[in-house]
Amino acid sequence: MGDGGIKRPEEVVGYWCETLTAKDWWQSTPELDQRVRDQFAETHLALSRDVAPEWRASPEARLAAIIVLDQFPRNMYRASPMAFSTDWIARREARLALEAGADRLVDYGRRHFFYMPFEHSETLADQDLSVSLFEAHGDEMYLDYAMRHRDVIAEYGRFPHRNAFLGRVSTPEEEAYLAEPGAGF
Repeated sequence: MGDGGIKRPEEVVGYWCETLTAKDWWQSTPELDQRVRDQFAETHLALSRDVAPEWRASPEARLAAIIVLDQFPRNMYRASPMAFSTDWIARREARLALEAGADRLVDYGRRHFFYMPFEHSETLADQDLSVSLFEAHGDEMYLDYAMRHRDVIAEYGRFPHRNAFLGRVSTPEEEAYLAEPGAGF
């Protein structure tokens, strides 16, 4: 697995938030996806089994756990059901982090990662929470994405662009939506 091994929380945050840029987060390449897989697949698997206390020991550690469980799988397992396999654990960890106030204790430019597990959920209540968190966060770009995600869940009850990866049959309405330019996320 390349230079894998289970990483420490500070290695995760250092890589995702300092080595990479926002462009890398939102416009990945196959090469970057492979680098994330090589470096962090073992860490992702370990956290999928057990989120050890060190991953909850500080706001930055909680941030690292959420990045591993919510962001990394989208790179490592793009276009596969495994891209969403730890979303529920990421949501649990995000709820615990919010209860601990961890989101308010990290740099502003990193806080949105605490809210994204709710934006990635196919449950409308999570989507509503995402929108309220992003409204309070105050970044218009992130709020726009949160509202667009919520609108899709409100309309279809799921993300139609995931259907092909998850073996779900798209409805005619979903097929029409997916045929629109820029549909999906």
